[in-house]
Amino acid sequence: MSGVTTGERQVATNRKARHEYHIEETHEAGIVLTGTEVKALRAGRASIQEAFARIEDGQVWLHHMHIPPYEAGNIFNHEPLRPRKLLLHRREVDRLRGRTEQKGYTLVPLRVYFRRGLAKVELALARGKRQYDKRSAIAEREATRRMERAVRQHR
Repeated sequence: MSGVTTGERQVATNRKARHEYHIEETHEAGIVLTGTEVKALRAGRASIQEAFARIEDGQVWLHHMHIPPYEAGNIFNHEPLRPRKLLLHRREVDRLRGRTEQKGYTLVPLRVYFRRGLAKVELALARGKRQYDKRSAIAEREATRRMERAVRQHR
């Protein structure tokens, strides 16, 4: 395996997703990209803050993932917000379609990364949180911080 890197290199994360949604399950999917998109991703330039996935005609498409144009690209540079096809097994697509048709479920990208030289996206099946769920999560986080701070000060 000469020239192939092992391990993962993270490109972009959606930090708000875990705050806005209850994550039920995650799936790893490949992304169909053009050459200049791959080069821009390798440079660490991408945003998935507003991104979401949709199942259309038996295929999963990632919408609103922003990959800025590659600086050294030419007239064949890519469109920054174009829909990108995600690569999943047929069984996974069918299962996700069944789950997303239920009320309140959606597909949200959590992170974009390279694994063994291939661009991947971690896709989550998620259910939107209510406002009171968000407030209680913030309250719990602050309570644990206060307890940790008190323990440190006591020592």
